[in-house]
Amino acid sequence: MQADFTQTAAWLKDKLQRQPVAGLILGTGLSSFTDDMEVLATIPYSEVPGFVQSTAPSHRGNVVLAILNGKPVLVMQGRFHFYEGHPMHAVVFPTRVMSQMGIPNLIVTNAAGSLRKELAPGALVQIYDHINHMGTNPLIGQNINELGERFPSMNLAYDPGFIQRCQEIARAGNITLHQGIYLAVTGPSLETKAECAAFASWGADLVGMSTVPEVIAARHAGLRVAAFSIVTNYSNLFHDEQHSQAEIQANAAKSSVHLKTILHHLVSDL
Repeated sequence: MQADFTQTAAWLKDKLQRQPVAGLILGTGLSSFTDDMEVLATIPYSEVPGFVQSTAPSHRGNVVLAILNGKPVLVMQGRFHFYEGHPMHAVVFPTRVMSQMGIPNLIVTNAAGSLRKELAPGALVQIYDHINHMGTNPLIGQNINELGERFPSMNLAYDPGFIQRCQEIARAGNITLHQGIYLAVTGPSLETKAECAAFASWGADLVGMSTVPEVIAARHAGLRVAAFSIVTNYSNLFHDEQHSQAEIQANAAKSSVHLKTILHHLVSDL
């Protein structure tokens, strides 16, 4: 039985008593993002009606109401992945809760593998398009008409205004902000070399196991979306070494300060 995201939205609004200008989903290695923000409330996922548990490494599993550059934001310290065994409706449940709370903007972050030599570990990449290679879609099934139409367009899914503004912020701050196409797979096994070569030939720059379902659900509900990847490792197109969680989290930390700078200014515009 699917949880009622409308009831959860009402529950959170009653608990938090502030209207966030944006929702922020933190990916692997980025849960510490809120450590130097003013935190108004922290609610473990286990206490939020309808939320499942996040089992991914380094995901703290809290909903946090925090102040970023004077604006309230709703932060998810960790997300739900399809590979954890959660049904797709549970993966996008928090996104739908945000839409029902009246939050108009969604900022999504992730850790990703690089399919391009020029995108080295530690690089910060703004996603401007994606390829859904997960074999499923969060909108499959009966359409939820109160959220959006049956066949929502995914053209310009990543808001052009956000993309332009983030590039301006990066230039002003002397930050290297790449742009790229993100390809989503289910995981949890990492990709073979042949798969990575195929993905690169399709035009993908990054590969990961998240983000796309949340973006689809957000666009279905009419939210404006900005998304960022921190490159945590080269794909095996470039080496034959095993990846470790320590390596991934260390590389995620490299560009987190630059990402925070960009989001600090982006949120101030909202």
